[in-house]
Amino acid sequence: MNPQARRALDLARQLAQRAAAFARRAIAWRPSEQQRERVRHAWDRVLVAIQQVTPTLALSTLMFRLTQSENVRLKNFLIHGFLKLYDINLKEAEFERIGNYTSFNHFFTRALKPNVRLLDPDPKMLLSPVDGRISQVGPIRNWSLLQAKGHDFTVEELIGSHGTARLFHNGSYCTIYLAPHNYHRIHMPANGKLREWSYIPGKLYSVSAKNADRMPKLFVQNERICAVFDSDFGPLGLVMVGALFVGSLQTSWAGRITPPHAQKPGVYSPMSPVILLRGREMGRFNMGSTVILLAPPRMVDWRPHLQPGREVRMGLALGAMTRVK
Repeated sequence: MNPQARRALDLARQLAQRAAAFARRAIAWRPSEQQRERVRHAWDRVLVAIQQVTPTLALSTLMFRLTQSENVRLKNFLIHGFLKLYDINLKEAEFERIGNYTSFNHFFTRALKPNVRLLDPDPKMLLSPVDGRISQVGPIRNWSLLQAKGHDFTVEELIGSHGTARLFHNGSYCTIYLAPHNYHRIHMPANGKLREWSYIPGKLYSVSAKNADRMPKLFVQNERICAVFDSDFGPLGLVMVGALFVGSLQTSWAGRITPPHAQKPGVYSPMSPVILLRGREMGRFNMGSTVILLAPPRMVDWRPHLQPGREVRMGLALGAMTRVK
């Protein structure tokens, strides 16, 4: 063996020995809780930084175009892949056969069979508008809603109007996260007449539970639609928060709002009355996202079992309503 090859071999052996020693130390390392917290905090900062430099709007627009494709091979490939990743009960869906769906988005925003989701019969009960998991629920204190431990945001930051935010000052809220496998149509939690609605542009960061824990003011950074209804019991707010790969936000009164993703916010009053009955569809998401319900003081007595992490289904009673002035 010539000297040059021998040196290269020796160097490779040294590198292998150092790598093995490092691996042994890593395996043997027993970090303290303080060290674990430092590592977790550093990793969270890395993940937040990655999202902040990622072109989320462009990625979401691309995803929207893919999910709208009616190419049979592509849409079947996407649907089959999704069914392998998530446990979807197609027996609940209006169409059980994949061949009945014209696109992946048609499958993703699938309608359900009649009476698959039963509404609580008591008209005083505020219904869950979606299938999902409770993220947070409780009072609005000092204008603020809790996003996750150590992170909060104000009502005005969320809906973009101080005047409208005053309706919910010292009121209460419920945040529900929709995972990708959930049913993605949004229904009215109570009878309501649309007072106003607004579109607020923003980012499209992931709204998963882990990201809500690590990214401050996540929901008020993301694109969203805010609707205020006059219900039989008082004003009721419903906020649809966009998220990574949520390429489309849609309402029953205005149709598809995004895409395109506008740069300026807008506040709108209906030109003709929009009245939606309890349980009727009022909007839908493309891919997973979050819904936030807002109520004025003393209007909703939330059920005590509604703790973060609890799964809910559309039509389930979230709390009892009392008429407010």
